[in-house]
Parts: sequence; structure tokens; C-alpha cells
Amino acid sequence: MEFIEGQVNPVPEEEAKHAAGPLPGRCAYFVQRKRRYCKMIVSEGKKFCGEHAENGEETNGRRRIPCPLDPKHTVFEDQLQKHIKKCNSREKPPPVFYVQNINSGAVDIHTCEEQVSLSSLSKEDLQKLIETLRRVTSGLDPPLPNRKLCHAALQEPLNDPANGDSASKHLKQQASILGHLDRLGLLVTSRCFVEFGAGRGKLSHWVNIAVEDADDVHFLLVERATTRFKVDGKQKKSTFERLHIDIQHLSLERVASLVQKQLPVIGIGKHLCGAGTDLALRCLVQNFSNLVKGPPCKRFKIHTGKLENADNAEDKSIYLCPVKGIVIALCCHHRCDWHHYVGRDFFQKLGLGQREFGVFQRMSSWATCGSRISEQILNQNEKREFEEAEEHEIDLKNTDCSSEGIQGLSITVEERENLGRLCKLLINHGRLDYLNSMGYNASLEYYTEPEVSLENVLLIAVPQLQSTDS
Repeated sequence: MEFIEGQVNPVPEEEAKHAAGPLPGRCAYFVQRKRRYCKMIVSEGKKFCGEHAENGEETNGRRRIPCPLDPKHTVFEDQLQKHIKKCNSREKPPPVFYVQNINSGAVDIHTCEEQVSLSSLSKEDLQKLIETLRRVTSGLDPPLPNRKLCHAALQEPLNDPANGDSASKHLKQQASILGHLDRLGLLVTSRCFVEFGAGRGKLSHWVNIAVEDADDVHFLLVERATTRFKVDGKQKKSTFERLHIDIQHLSLERVASLVQKQLPVIGIGKHLCGAGTDLALRCLVQNFSNLVKGPPCKRFKIHTGKLENADNAEDKSIYLCPVKGIVIALCCHHRCDWHHYVGRDFFQKLGLGQREFGVFQRMSSWATCGSRISEQILNQNEKREFEEAEEHEIDLKNTDCSSEGIQGLSITVEERENLGRLCKLLINHGRLDYLNSMGYNASLEYYTEPEVSLENVLLIAVPQLQSTDS
């Protein structure tokens, strides 16, 4: 028996366990796409919610129309104006910590070239660029080996026999990141951890467990997308605050809770894709209070929930605190952007510019594309693991990852992957150069095995008064 959209009781015996009928007080409309009944609450005496009342002929002559702000849902035509004022899709005023493009790189009108695909390059041009890549990376130090750490907070979860392969890989990476935070002395009391690209917030969750005996610990979870199954609400002792904003526009020194608490900041991230890393670095060390270089702090006062410059105000007691450490697992270098990239000065010192950056950025995908997951091979039982896979493993849109990108060049798969790793190394050293110029000791370290994650390099930075070695 096939499911019929809108049928009230389309439940054959073999499907009874999946759709046993609408829940009490919930809509009786069967949603075929989800293979279940609508879960919206209905009015007393009604069978259908407002969204599906028309299908059940319970509209009493009232007409429902698509919402002009979001046509994915409908509204009674005679209540349109009232609905628009409270619709979740209406344009909302930006938060106080929104400053447009504050973390973007400066626009250089002399280097605004159009990016070209690898397949459009001639064999000779591509060969010259590969020779240039090998030359400029010949003196660069590779990431430090043997830095695969662990932390006691994850020992029990790591040994849970119920873990699948995907869950085990995530836990190993999170355990190593916590191990590095602990090695640097960053898992202590009175800190604010800012997780960039937080997603569900699992990394902050484990950091919170690791510092459970510490007082006055705050978490800021920065994520521009709406995320399901967040773990924020399960936290009890520490404060978790989610900032729905693109890192490009985030001004940390305008986050009211951070100003009020005056806590030193630790920047963290697990697989912060491409330009997201550059935006986060600039957010932390250039457009936030940096006590290592320049003026110690900017001063603000808090008034009715808004921040005002207090340089000329009577209250001079509120200061912003410095960034004490940065620990970010890098990812998806092919998504970097010259405009946002923090290592442009480093490239230019090597005689490279936007054109070379664009080519090396695309070639960086060669390091991992041979092991990407193909969506076609996934069956219904593998869908959940696919959804939980790392973003770099399911990036199926990168066309330069195919053999067409190196057409005419006789290089092996191993050589191609090595060239991809050299591209990543070059881009990452530009970030180290930037952090060093801003008063930090920065390093690259392998924090997990490639069998756990092909993106297995950790970027670490602490103020120059501290050391990354212990």
C-alpha cells in the first residue's frame, strides 16, 4: 500500500511501527516526505493544524496563501499583516556585536583578478606553477610530528563499545585537541572559550567537562547556520552562549557578556573550513584587544544593553581582556579566499600573488580528494554516518579534485597528494607568519592520524611571553 499525501490513516500493518497514528492533540495530516504525521499542535476540536487545515477542509471558507517572507509555509490571507510582524523569517535588526566586514581583509584593487580553474591552464603553465610550489616550500618546516595527545575527560567515552567508526574518530580528535589545550595550560579557571564554527557545540561540551572543577568559565559558540541537536542546553555549571553570526562580521569586543565578565579568551575550533580560519584569526588578534602589541585595551561602558565608547566617560573601570591562546584544527584549504587570507604579506614576500594563491588553493584539494566519500555509494543504512562525516570528506562539489584538473600531466596519485599537502603547508605558513607578526608564537602540529582524519593539522598560537613547548 502506498502512502497518500494528506491521508488521515494511511498505515498498513507493516508500517504500523513507523506511523501508528497521530499523537494526541497533534495534526492528523500524514507527511509523505517524512513518512510520519505532522507534529503541530491543533486547536481544541480540530483535526488539522493551520498549515494543513486546507487539506482537511477545515478552513471554513478562509483562504491560505504562501507567506511572502518564506513561501515554505502558509498563512490565512486575512491574518497576513499580523503574521508578517511575528514571522520567524522576517528581517531582524543585527545584534550589537555585528560590525559589517570587520574581519575581512583589505580590498586590493590591483590584485582583484578573476580566479581560473586548473583545467583551463595549459600543461606548461601548470608545470611552472608546480615547480614554483616546490621551490617556495623547500625551506618550510612541516607540522611537528608525534603530537597526538589525549585527555582524561574522554577516556571513558573513547572506550565505549557502542561507538561507531564516525563517533570514534570524532572523539579521538576532540581528545587530542583537549590534550593540547591542557599541555598549554589553557584548561584553567576564569576563561572564556570562543568556539568558531561551533556546529552542535561538541568541542565546547568536552572542554566544559575537562574544566568542571574550574569556576567562572564561559563559552561563546559562534555559528552562522541553524543547527539541530545542539548540546548547549545540556550544560549546567558553565554558561553557554550561542552567537548566530558569520565570523566575518563578529566584533568580540561588543559581546556584552564578554565585556561584563572581563575573561581572558581562548579561541578554539575543530575543522574550521577555509576562509573561516582566517576570519577567526583576524577576529581574535587584530580586531580584538591584543595586549602583546599596541594599546592594551579599548574601554567600553554598558548602558541599557548597548556598548558605548567610554574613552571620555567617567566610568573607566571596564576593560577587555587579551587572547591567551588559539587552538584550531584546520580544514578545507580549497575554500580559502585571497580577500580574507591573513597571509598575503607572506605570499608577496615570496614573490607570489593572487593568481598563484588561487591555483595553490585549488591544488590543495589533491591532498584529500582521493579518499572522499561518494554520495552514490551510500545506502539507506549509511545515511546517518554520512550526515556525521567531516565536511572535508563529503565535499562533493570541488570539480578541480578530479583528474581533469591535471589533464596532460603524467604524475601519480601519490605525487598529486604530496603536491596538495605542499599547498596546504604553504597556506598554513602564511597564517603562522601573520600570527608571529601580531606577537604570538605559532606552530603547526599533527594532532591525529590520517586514518582518523585526513585534515590532521592543528594550528596553535600563544602570546610570545608563553611557549608552545612543554
